[in-house]
Amino acid sequence: MNRRNILLASAATAAVFSSSLAMAQEAPIRLIVPYAPGGPLDVTARALAERVRESLGTVIIDNKGGAGGNIGADAIAKAAPDGLTIGIAATATHAVNPWLYARMPYDAAKDFAGITQMVRVPNVLVMNADKAAQLKINTVADLIAYAKANPAKLNYGSGGNGSAGHLAGEMFKQRAGIFALHIPYRGGNPAQLALLSGEVDFNIDNLSTAAPNIRAGKLKALAVTSLHESPALPGVPPLSNTFKGFAIDTWWGLVAPAGTPKPVIAKLNKAFVAALNAPETKTRFGALLAEPVPTTPEQFDAFMASERAKYQQLVKASGAKVD
Repeated sequence: MNRRNILLASAATAAVFSSSLAMAQEAPIRLIVPYAPGGPLDVTARALAERVRESLGTVIIDNKGGAGGNIGADAIAKAAPDGLTIGIAATATHAVNPWLYARMPYDAAKDFAGITQMVRVPNVLVMNADKAAQLKINTVADLIAYAKANPAKLNYGSGGNGSAGHLAGEMFKQRAGIFALHIPYRGGNPAQLALLSGEVDFNIDNLSTAAPNIRAGKLKALAVTSLHESPALPGVPPLSNTFKGFAIDTWWGLVAPAGTPKPVIAKLNKAFVAALNAPETKTRFGALLAEPVPTTPEQFDAFMASERAKYQQLVKASGAKVD
């Protein structure tokens, strides 16, 4: 092959490579949400997908619900580590389920690379307002005193065995040194209805779910489960005021498959952190009572590891298991 043909062939090869690279850069990013459409995780994911369009291009939301979030999380873990498939890691999928399920399709500690935490939503200890008035319970101290004076009389509801409300309730019982019978329901909404109807005495519920009935005066908020008071519930103290270090919030964030190159992770982190810091995002998330929590990838990885360690103890103490 003469020099002219070699140059032509090299140019053609370069053109094909450049074209392929351009196509790869233009390929949409798939963001897997391991829950059904319409919930807070889905809503916040879609909001961020809109805000990163200019920096990352099109981000398509792919809802893969089922098995407590395990199906969607497994799809993230097994995707190609090229930055074109990312997804949501949540309290359940990356902190609770590894200890709750007898068999897991993925390793929460090894199969993911953190991008950034997205949000934190406090849980809230609530009672039926009429029941609280009847029992003269106005504070956490009142509830604990009543439980100790009336052993085995209190119960609490949750969205199911191993749910956030169940484990938060067990943590509260341990720290308070009280007994209350756990009554699991098939989801958070039935559990809240049971509380509103007086079937159960108290719940530890997600703030975004409980807030409308707190504002309507149907539920009495005794404490939030975050380390600090929530701006959404001024005047309602954190349980950490009573029990030092008590913190059991709902959280979620963005992860990629393990092995995704660090420069790709850094690019994704930069775009999504900017989106989380945008005033419009804070306003939109605020309507869901969700606080944006942008982090570095390393901070999110360390946070998820600490949450797994915390929930390992809680799940063991609760005795909850899913075969």
